[in-house]
Amino acid sequence: MSDKIHVMIVEDDDVAAKIYEQFTLKLDQYCVIATASSGQQALQLLEVAKPDLILLDIYLPDISGIELLREVRNRGLGIDVILITAANDAETVSEAIRGGAFSYLIKPISIDRYLAALEQYSRARSELIQGKQMSQNEVDLLFHKAEKDASHQIGNSLKSVLPKGIDKFTLKNVRNKIQSQSGLISTDDLANLIGSSHSTARKYLEYLVSINELDVEIFYGTVGRPERKYRRLK
Repeated sequence: MSDKIHVMIVEDDDVAAKIYEQFTLKLDQYCVIATASSGQQALQLLEVAKPDLILLDIYLPDISGIELLREVRNRGLGIDVILITAANDAETVSEAIRGGAFSYLIKPISIDRYLAALEQYSRARSELIQGKQMSQNEVDLLFHKAEKDASHQIGNSLKSVLPKGIDKFTLKNVRNKIQSQSGLISTDDLANLIGSSHSTARKYLEYLVSINELDVEIFYGTVGRPERKYRRLK
């Protein structure tokens, strides 16, 4: 068996597909062997390609990703699936669980969250390939996926991968300033602390929300727009 994890990307947005491929290949244990822009194209490729993992969008131009997931299961192909989609309704999530999806990532996703899911899949697959007797705790970790733990365990090289427009030195400064504050912090508060514009402060705050370091609360005043305030989760 190859040490590499063979991946097929099924995504009708060419730009998104290229981004997924680019960041998947940052992990040494992965290789992308096929890309499909529709469900039917994916099914045709599955007749010749033998992926270990499919990165699957739900909104495809012909059939839904859930239908494709069901077909993969019906064929008994032994392929794992991670869904990457904007669909966040309970019914779709339930169908994904029933179809045996390994993980479910809601767009827009952060790079850290994407890489953490792939790292967690790699660890789970490695444990299962060993074919050993497993304890209840080990089984529980596989079924619950330990996603929060996975986000802490990704390597330092992965942590340095940041979205466009997020500078690691500015991010470090933002984290330090937030750490020094107690209670809620607003965008204007952070802008004053780091000496930046309102839009820059908002961008970093929303990034930290996307990777589950901050929570956000919305306050409605009598006039003007609602104000977003942020609180540390870690």
